[in-house]
Amino acid sequence: MLVGVLSGCGNGDSLERFDGPAMGSRYSIQYVRHSYTLAPKAVQAEVENILAEVDRQFSTYRSDSDVERFNDLPANRCQKMPAPILKLIRVAQLLSEQSEGSYDLTVEPLLNLWGFGPQAREEKVPTAQSLAEVRQRVGYQHLRIDRDQLCKDAAVEVDFNSIAAGYAVDTIAEKLEAMGIRSYLVEVTGELKAAGKKHDGSPWRIALEEPRDDQQVAERVIVVDGYGVSTSGDYRNYFEQDGRRYSHTFDARTGAPVSHTLASVTVINPSALMADGLSTLLLILGPERGWDYAEKHDIGAFFVIRTDTGFVTRTNQAFERLSGGKTE
Repeated sequence: MLVGVLSGCGNGDSLERFDGPAMGSRYSIQYVRHSYTLAPKAVQAEVENILAEVDRQFSTYRSDSDVERFNDLPANRCQKMPAPILKLIRVAQLLSEQSEGSYDLTVEPLLNLWGFGPQAREEKVPTAQSLAEVRQRVGYQHLRIDRDQLCKDAAVEVDFNSIAAGYAVDTIAEKLEAMGIRSYLVEVTGELKAAGKKHDGSPWRIALEEPRDDQQVAERVIVVDGYGVSTSGDYRNYFEQDGRRYSHTFDARTGAPVSHTLASVTVINPSALMADGLSTLLLILGPERGWDYAEKHDIGAFFVIRTDTGFVTRTNQAFERLSGGKTE
């Protein structure tokens, strides 16, 4: 996702910006600073404290994170978890139920097997036997919450990559508002939320990428105020074997990467967390099932679909309503 260049002068308020590494990628914050708001370095410190805590809780790339300590547990064990992890488990369980198990946080063993996960060794199509063995350790139904504990009745491993960045965006946005900042654009690993207007009175404009792996090209520009925006796509992380393409987006029901023609989907939602999870869910479901799901649940969605001659787009009324209509 591309963020438009900001410019202009205003009424004495200033536009502040800072960025840095986060969650294996980058984050960036832009906000309108008033005379009564904290100094930028203080704001940045608060943001980076949040990101450090998210990493400590959710990272699958550090052995001391809460989620990795849980993943190391054998079956029929429980672990006390912080409230944010339990919150995201509840959100994910709902999405899993509504997608009939296609969306699932416990796909990490599959990601590793196919070469996409944190413990992956080689990108390749696994044997039928190894796939069958790993699928015994996949399934959201093996998780349950017992008060402040997360429990497993099989040796499942959870991966929050489909919702953790959206959660981080929401948490940062809440902190900015608590500090008196009402106009901002928060972006973490491509998930974002914008509110208010820039210091020159113009809206925050977001450019959505065309799903190409060779360069960044704006497919469409939208206006965002008070909403989270998430784009999920299969065009950056994939491998090819025997002339077939395998993406990092998995359908937990089959244990394999999706093979439909939906290249990317953008979701707008008041919650960046929900936009993050829903964009992944819709991408997994594909151009037909995903579209029906979005319409049934009134989800603002923008689909980019592969054809033999290029890409075609499809957008619903909820997306047009929430994005302020087409701007470019």
